[in-house]
Amino acid sequence: MGGTFDSLHRGHRHLLEKAFEVGATVIIGLTTDEFSKKYPKEHPIASYVYRKRQLRRLLNALGVLSRAMIVPLNDAFGPAATDGGIEALIVSRETEPTGREINEQRAARGMKPLTILVIDMILADDRLPINTTRIRRRELDPEGHLLRIGSGSS
Repeated sequence: MGGTFDSLHRGHRHLLEKAFEVGATVIIGLTTDEFSKKYPKEHPIASYVYRKRQLRRLLNALGVLSRAMIVPLNDAFGPAATDGGIEALIVSRETEPTGREINEQRAARGMKPLTILVIDMILADDRLPINTTRIRRRELDPEGHLLRIGSGSS
């Protein structure tokens, strides 16, 4: 699995918990500062060092840190496209197309396709997905509770 994991929230926890339910070891690609800059956001993104530290804290709190490998993610595909030892990929509904692209790359290399497990987005109180942009706009808290009236989607 991979992502930016900025402003960790309930959706991130859900995705990580599902990954550790099915994987003995979970490789987590964490976008580097350089890669994150290729997809500008409406808000600043915390540094790689900070995001990695926060992710490690969350994994420790979930009791799965010893089963995690956090690796720098310099592109949209990471080791999943080239590592024959990886068997499955956990993606959100939003990143499912990237999972299919990874399998296309693996097929082109003569590799076995990954099992792709798609996890639905976690919804906030307003029934819209929880995401970092909404949290940074102060529409939601990290649990998906509304912080202001009239918040909309990102």
